[in-house]
Amino acid sequence: MTEINKRLARMKRHKRVRKNISGSSERPRLCIFRSLKHIYAQVIDDRKGITLVSLSTLDPEIKGKEKYQGNIKAAEMLGSLLAKKLEEKGIKKVVFDRGGYLYHGRVKAVAENTRKGKIVF
Repeated sequence: MTEINKRLARMKRHKRVRKNISGSSERPRLCIFRSLKHIYAQVIDDRKGITLVSLSTLDPEIKGKEKYQGNIKAAEMLGSLLAKKLEEKGIKKVVFDRGGYLYHGRVKAVAENTRKGKIVF
């Protein structure tokens, strides 16, 4: 499968998932994006159209601890830090949007470590 076809397949999966998932004030949407070098997470209230929390492996809390930010260890740190930030904001429940990516590897690591921080999906 070529790179263009992989990207199109991911976009089709993402559209299919986003038809049914929407974030609200009670349950905002946790959206994941991953690149080759980094992983990004946003918590979004779709009804108001605002981003409540935004984190990535580029943030200084994670970047200084790991040599390479595109691996599972960095994704685990991102999930733990995300759970702490959500707890500070008073958010207990989120809707998980995996962004069309398969639920394994880095995406799974972010989700599992966010769940360990007492955030309900």
